[in-house]
Amino acid sequence: MAVNHDTVYLKGDRDVEVQKKDITLGDIVELECSNKDIIPKLKTLKLLKIPDNGKQRFVISILKIIACIHQKYPGLEVQNLGEQDIIITYEEQKTPGMFIHILKTAVVVLITFCGAAFSIMAFNNDVSASELFKQIYEFVTGTKSDGFTILEVTYSIGITIGILVFFNHFGKKRFTVDPTPMEVQMRLYENDIQTTLVEDASRREQELDVGKSNHISNRRT
Repeated sequence: MAVNHDTVYLKGDRDVEVQKKDITLGDIVELECSNKDIIPKLKTLKLLKIPDNGKQRFVISILKIIACIHQKYPGLEVQNLGEQDIIITYEEQKTPGMFIHILKTAVVVLITFCGAAFSIMAFNNDVSASELFKQIYEFVTGTKSDGFTILEVTYSIGITIGILVFFNHFGKKRFTVDPTPMEVQMRLYENDIQTTLVEDASRREQELDVGKSNHISNRRT
């Protein structure tokens, strides 16, 4: 089926998560074309079928997606505005119960709190903060410190304020529109994982061919 004088624009993210096994073009990329009759047809273009092997990841080159489109629409011009390689992650959607969700949240909060508290105490012991405060207090006031003075109180308040300002977050409240340091690190970690998956698949020549019926092989990333 030929389509002439039309240009379709593709925009796909680096990592796409799907919950169904029959993957179509509309599931992984956004489409735009001046000929609105083409878009619904392209969205239903079947790319691959996920086998019954649980959670899996596949890497697909945008060139193979364009080749699949040209196979059905030879005269259609395709412009890619997104990623050159798309990672498709298949995972069955399982919603945990409320009790499990609360339990996981409580465990994460407990681990985070204990880890942060241990780090602060280890740092204070390493630099002998308590001894330093005693010396400063005695030098300024001329009296001996009992270990609980204005220095310890303001230091504790300062740590709390510093943590809140650094993480730019308190509950659901953001202090600025900037992403938090945790969000930045998570995005960097995700980008490193995605880059590794794409480069590893390319090096091993494990990028999937698409558009062939019952073509899924056992090549996985």
